[in-house]
Amino acid sequence: MKFRSAFVVLSFMVVAVSVPAAANGPVVIGALYNLSGGQQDLDLPSSRGARLAVDVANTGKGVLGRKVTMVLVDGRTQPDVITQETRGLFSNNPEIAGLIGFSDTDMVLAAAPVAAEHGRVFVTSGATSPLLPRQVPGFLFLACFGDNVQAAAGAEWAYDSLKARTVVVLYKDGNSYTRLLHQYFETRFKELGGEVRAVEAYTLSDFKAKARALPQADLVYLAAQPEEVAMAVPALRAAGIDAPILGGDGLDIGAAWAKVDDVHDVYYTTHTYLGSDNPDPAVKQFEAAFASAYPGKEPDAFTALGYDAARLLMAAIESAGSTDPQAVRDAVAGTTDFHGVTGTISFAPGSQIPAKSVTIMAVNGSRQRLAASILPSVVPPPR
Repeated sequence: MKFRSAFVVLSFMVVAVSVPAAANGPVVIGALYNLSGGQQDLDLPSSRGARLAVDVANTGKGVLGRKVTMVLVDGRTQPDVITQETRGLFSNNPEIAGLIGFSDTDMVLAAAPVAAEHGRVFVTSGATSPLLPRQVPGFLFLACFGDNVQAAAGAEWAYDSLKARTVVVLYKDGNSYTRLLHQYFETRFKELGGEVRAVEAYTLSDFKAKARALPQADLVYLAAQPEEVAMAVPALRAAGIDAPILGGDGLDIGAAWAKVDDVHDVYYTTHTYLGSDNPDPAVKQFEAAFASAYPGKEPDAFTALGYDAARLLMAAIESAGSTDPQAVRDAVAGTTDFHGVTGTISFAPGSQIPAKSVTIMAVNGSRQRLAASILPSVVPPPR
């Protein structure tokens, strides 16, 4: 979801010798998620999805006719810890074929360069920065769409379906994800002929004041993080703003919407729709498997992203016909028409970001519904 603003070009030298798993031993993959700390609400669901994918594979033939072992590490939402733990993964498990993990680009960038140094592919389940391929060239692939894609989809849908012609923008100050997300949105909205009447950076302490000072507009674009949603949406309504509110996947807080006051005409772009009326067989199979494995819990889009990331890596290992890291990396890069819960994944030659459709959800009270699923016609270039 989030990413850092600094444009960093990293050069990597593979320093580790490939140590493939024994032919009769398990296929080993690494998983790095923040099971504690500030991002656990994003990564705990993703880790459950990844674990579920491995368990489902192991109830069948596994991968390459062998069982799969997923070594899961807690990054604790601390980049220095993540770097250390990633190095420890390779020290303790030199047979790892590839890695998955994280929903935040700052966290990914603490781990993926280490994976690249060891010649391993890293598939991020939820970090949506379109700059990532340049920052870890050749080894870091996204299982999710890029933020420029979801922002463009939101802009086109708001202009066409909500008939919004004017917008005011609020974004979290000091956060790269929110800053770049709103910039992509504004770029596409203005290309369509829309007018941006105000752009305001907010902090938790000044949000209410910023909301009261906004000019009137057809739409509010809220670039926020999940932990701010329960404060921000009621504050906008309390400020007398009755216009629709639209945001990115930071507004995908799942069942927690039921605890947010004064919610109406709120929309957000996200990775998939998991409602019972979704006819996609992949979604239904995923939901049934999750209900069996985690009774009493509900999956969300980040659960599905973790599930897809693990399945994508296992499918690449199967396609490669071995756990050789270079062969696995090449198989990920050559993925086409991989049907996941969050959409069909294909990587064009030279691209590490898949072309995927964007789900748009509507929230009124505690009720969420599917509003649209679109692939934007024009996507702003990464910047």
